[in-house]
Amino acid sequence: MNQSTTLRTPFRLLGRLALWQQILIGLALGIAVGLAFKQDALVLAPIGRLFLNAIKMLIVPLVFVSLVAGITSMKDSAKLGRISIKTIVVYLVTTAFAVSIGLLFGALFSPGDGMNMVASGTAETKEAPSLVSILVGLVPSNPVTAFAEGNILQIIVFAIAMGISMNLVGERAAPAVRLFDGLAETFYKLTDLVMRVAPFGVFALTAGVVGSHGAEVLLPLAGVIGVIYLASIAHVLLVYGGLLGLVGRLSPLRFLQGIAPALAVAFSTSSSAGTLPVSIECARKNLGVSEGVAGFVLPVGATINMDGTAIYQGVLALFIAQAFGIDLSAGQYLMIILTATLASIGTAGIPGAGLIMLGLVLTSAGLPLEGVALIAGIDRILDMARTTVNVAGDLMTTTLIGRSENELDREVYDSAGAQ
Repeated sequence: MNQSTTLRTPFRLLGRLALWQQILIGLALGIAVGLAFKQDALVLAPIGRLFLNAIKMLIVPLVFVSLVAGITSMKDSAKLGRISIKTIVVYLVTTAFAVSIGLLFGALFSPGDGMNMVASGTAETKEAPSLVSILVGLVPSNPVTAFAEGNILQIIVFAIAMGISMNLVGERAAPAVRLFDGLAETFYKLTDLVMRVAPFGVFALTAGVVGSHGAEVLLPLAGVIGVIYLASIAHVLLVYGGLLGLVGRLSPLRFLQGIAPALAVAFSTSSSAGTLPVSIECARKNLGVSEGVAGFVLPVGATINMDGTAIYQGVLALFIAQAFGIDLSAGQYLMIILTATLASIGTAGIPGAGLIMLGLVLTSAGLPLEGVALIAGIDRILDMARTTVNVAGDLMTTTLIGRSENELDREVYDSAGAQ
């Protein structure tokens, strides 16, 4: 066997694996390289940024055209309204479960006990947007500006308005409907092409993150990191798996196999919005969800569904209370649950936004804002876990709604592990 054949053999073997298996291998290798080479692993950062830029390139046009195409495919306005209500209800319920699980795990494992911190002032934190400002900001005064700035909420509102208007116009809007259908398929294919290099992009991103932080940064706060990761896994397996199995009568294992590429990208990029193109790809190709349901539910979920952020806030509220020796009352527990559930809706699907909303939760419960500084150094590591849960929740809700509306192909779903 000559040298060129020897070099090609590993790539041939890798190419025979399913995409989700290739991505997980890239993730594992990235962790290993980051731990082994530490700061030197940052030489791979340009590869990771290139992949991340390719994903970001797809976000705005894909959200817009997929939403318009999805809404125009649902001619029945009653069905659109029904799906909207189901989406919001499922997202709110799972978020309430998430923050409760975070509080439960924080109480069980008590990661902040023994730290004996003393509050001597207030840490600086950004003020969370008010409900009124969020509602007013939903409608773009200039859609072009919304596209240029990547304001996903405004783009969603504009796309929904356009889709509904095209349905109301009827036959005269048929050419526009066909145009958006063609554009949607084009962007789905472009997403497929980008995903073919995902194993390399995930490898480079993960190596850079692990290499830049290193074990010496993670060890002092390993307890709280471990609790958040455990709570995240429990939420995905128990809440999402339970809803799929009991309500949807679907295999949770097949679901996890089908969404593995999206989870790996979410873990390495820490961006729900950035993972959206991959999530839509997984929902359609691996889970068998219709274009209409996936194109509507997933963009909405990437904006308002933040279960991972709710877990993060629940655990850290307990961690900070324990670190400062504060015993929480029943009223404070309730306030944390309510505030974290509502605040998660206003949390943008971008890296680091959860840290801002944590300040709001701490303030509502009367906890010292200095606690934010305790976990700021490890927030990127925590962000990886909470984004992964957020994306899993988006896809679970999409699958459940697709199933309830008979918009899910069982043959595709049951073969998810082979994708």
